[in-house]
Amino acid sequence: MTFTWTDLAYLSLSIFLLALGLVGAWALWRLGQVFQRTSSLIAGTEREVLPVVEKVGGTVDRVNAELDKVGVMTDSAVDAVDSADTAVRAVSFAVTNPVKKVSGFVTGLSYGVSTLAKQRDWRSAVQAGKEAAAKREQELSDEIHRSASEPPPAPEPERTPEPGNGQ
Repeated sequence: MTFTWTDLAYLSLSIFLLALGLVGAWALWRLGQVFQRTSSLIAGTEREVLPVVEKVGGTVDRVNAELDKVGVMTDSAVDAVDSADTAVRAVSFAVTNPVKKVSGFVTGLSYGVSTLAKQRDWRSAVQAGKEAAAKREQELSDEIHRSASEPPPAPEPERTPEPGNGQ
């Protein structure tokens, strides 16, 4: 029996295919282990995450219920503020009209007496008093409307002395 180059080639090919089969089997075995660990990880995650998701869902439901309560409270607060605004406006109207009339009357009386003293004419004194009273009432109305529509000025911040200035 003689050993030829062809026999050596077949022997080399056989060894190569055997090694390739062993490496392929080892790679498939490792891949199987990876799939087994992945499956275990997914199962563990499923066991751990599902209860957390359920708890979060319950928490979200409770938060939504509390937000609904807060919504009702804010609606009630808005209604209360509207009611208070209506009451304040009614009181303000009830107070400002008599004040305007009294202020107008006093101003008109003052102008009328002053005009009567200067001109000694009753009609012009009455006319001057009526005009002064109407003007004063209008000025008060304008001032009240202007102060109601403008927000109050913001207070200036307090100045604190800087350290190291000896103040």
